[in-house]
Amino acid sequence: MNWSLEKYTGMKSRHTCPACERKRCFTLYVNEDGEPLNPAVGRCDHESACGYHYTPAQYFQDHPEASDNWRDNFMSTVIKLPKKKPAPKPLCFIPSDLVTRSVNPKYQSAFTRFLASILGPNNTLRLIDEYRLGVTKSGDVIFFQIDVHGRCRTGKVMKYDPESGHRIKDENIGGRVNWVHSLMKRSGALKPDWELTQCLFGEHLLSKCPGRTVALVESEKTAVICSALMPEYVWLATGGKSQLGDKLNVLKQRTIVAFPDVDGYQEWKKKASELPGLRITVSDYLENTATPEEREAHIDIADRLIAQLQDGTLVPPEDCPTETPALSHYGTPLENPDFLQIAQYISPEYQGVVAVFMDELGLVPIDVRPASQN
Repeated sequence: MNWSLEKYTGMKSRHTCPACERKRCFTLYVNEDGEPLNPAVGRCDHESACGYHYTPAQYFQDHPEASDNWRDNFMSTVIKLPKKKPAPKPLCFIPSDLVTRSVNPKYQSAFTRFLASILGPNNTLRLIDEYRLGVTKSGDVIFFQIDVHGRCRTGKVMKYDPESGHRIKDENIGGRVNWVHSLMKRSGALKPDWELTQCLFGEHLLSKCPGRTVALVESEKTAVICSALMPEYVWLATGGKSQLGDKLNVLKQRTIVAFPDVDGYQEWKKKASELPGLRITVSDYLENTATPEEREAHIDIADRLIAQLQDGTLVPPEDCPTETPALSHYGTPLENPDFLQIAQYISPEYQGVVAVFMDELGLVPIDVRPASQN
């Protein structure tokens, strides 16, 4: 029987090389009917880099028993390749200009007002810029999830008490936790087939601090506060106790210290041991030092640090001067003190447009007086 290299009839006639394992570069030896002798009998196209060439003569010399039953031999030794996985869908992102518009240091959310009360206004401005903390018209904070490549995946909208810094969990208050992508879908700003793929909160900071150890916590609030009080780490948040999974793949090659909430040590310890390729240590600090009252309150590492600030055992960071404009206490353009100086001279139907225009361009009145009457 004559054997020859299979003629090229398209990519289906080129296979995976058994030596270098490159795809679509291996030509099988076939008979007159186009039947292959064996999946290992053929020649690799990469003659210099690989050079694999196994001829029928060599095969029959190595397998004399196969000369008479080569068809059965082929069927028994054929390699079943796994089915080709469908190509992954492209990631979906939130438009970057929405983040830019939402992160405005001139507006305070209830959360950043709390930050300013414990860390000072200038430190708060720095944290707003670093973590890209957004604010809604109603004063809720937006914790944007921006990945290591600077692409916004979504944003978590949350309500906080500006005095205590605690999340508002009153069942009578609607929209306590919301998502930017959900709001945009409902308004038609995103297509119905837009799909969410989350990342770690604060992930975009990794490229700015390539050698720094990563500290991992559950909540976004905790990451922001601890970033100011323990700056030796890059503080990232998973967004929840159960989120210690695929999100962490971006942290391979990094040293990680996880600080679970006081009730999450055992769960995170178990999950961390099941994550391959990660250098992660789970801190037992709260596990070993929390009081019964702290356990009942479900504290995290930020709660402990805030308590130490309040009792004087922890020195707050210096509120370093910054060139960023100081925080103000209005939540919408209509509450801008600069706009209020001229509001009485503007017809009510135009006030909203003028307020937004002043806010977007940073305009301030210089000389406010009514126009002269003719």
